[in-house]
Amino acid sequence: MGADDMGADDMVTVQPAHYKPATFEVIVVGAGPVGASLARALRGSSVALVSHERRENAPAAPAAFDARVYALSPGNVEFLRGLNAWQSLPAGRVTPVHAMRIFGDDGASCLAFDAYRAGVSELAWIVEDGALQDALWRGLDVEIFAPAQCERLTFQENAAVLRLKDGRSLSTGLIVGADGAHSFVRGAAGIEAAQSDYGQTAVVANFRCSKPHAHTAFQWFQGGAVLALLPLPGDQVSMVWSLPRVDAEGVKALAPEALCREVEAASRHALGPLEMTTPQKSYPLRRVAARRLVGARVALAGDAGHVIHPLAGQGLNLGLQDARALADTLAARESVRDPGDLRLLRRYERSRAEPILAMDAVVDGLHALFGAGNPLAARLRNAGLNLTERIPVLKNILMRHAMH
Repeated sequence: MGADDMGADDMVTVQPAHYKPATFEVIVVGAGPVGASLARALRGSSVALVSHERRENAPAAPAAFDARVYALSPGNVEFLRGLNAWQSLPAGRVTPVHAMRIFGDDGASCLAFDAYRAGVSELAWIVEDGALQDALWRGLDVEIFAPAQCERLTFQENAAVLRLKDGRSLSTGLIVGADGAHSFVRGAAGIEAAQSDYGQTAVVANFRCSKPHAHTAFQWFQGGAVLALLPLPGDQVSMVWSLPRVDAEGVKALAPEALCREVEAASRHALGPLEMTTPQKSYPLRRVAARRLVGARVALAGDAGHVIHPLAGQGLNLGLQDARALADTLAARESVRDPGDLRLLRRYERSRAEPILAMDAVVDGLHALFGAGNPLAARLRNAGLNLTERIPVLKNILMRHAMH
């Protein structure tokens, strides 16, 4: 998961009038990349961050790369740079993506993106989950409640009150749920979410490749399964292989040497013989779409509001865009306006509605199209890749959207 998941009772009651808990302008629940970046972005406000774990004083980065990585858009990298978080990442742990190659399942269709031709320095940056979270926690100038578990969320006329399992209570004008797909805040606020199972599992692992990756991200659609190899520093790549559950179980059980041979064949030997550097891990893939992103004194961000298939690598990018938009909305509010005012929060919701719906529709449509097994669907999807490759305007639209 890219953020904290804090399961608890989803009770909404009213505290006795005499109770006086600690008071903050904003409480952010969940301290993954989305929650931590939002907390950093709300500089100048009275902010509390609630997390099930504490990451301060993290040890030096381990020699092996984290198997969980993100492809961050240039727009989000600039956001992190503005928070003074990107600069604290070790230079040897981030990799620019200069090109992308997306292959259809007929062995011939290919869609290519190149930073040089697009007139930009890079299409994306690859960063490890652990390194990014450590960078965001360093210098975090907010009140931190961690490790902590949420127990109950209650609402008064002028505040939301969060009770923790250790007995502490925190009062706030606005509570933000950045606590993952199984969001405590979303449930406690009574915000419904449509959820469905993709029937797939993502298997991740890292490899050393014998051919240079040339800072290129590769992706192969395989009639339902999707294999991605993302460039890491030096001669390493990170794999994200989304597979039907039964197939994923088989891949998870493979010995290192056998998995290398399997990935080499699936990637059509694009990077030559592979050597595993981190063992495979896996996580199930589900789709989540909250009916609303806001309520009175409540806002959702990241996986708490939307979870999409990883085939486009846009899950965390959408979440960081949420953090950017919510921070901007709160910063631009009138001095007399309460941060939990529903009319104010709806500005944030409106700003995010179109980008989230568009990306969800594209990703879900691609998953359905490339998962269809009939010959007509196969011809359509592979023809679509080739057609997009031949229309520069369409390619540029797709590229600019992904780089936001």
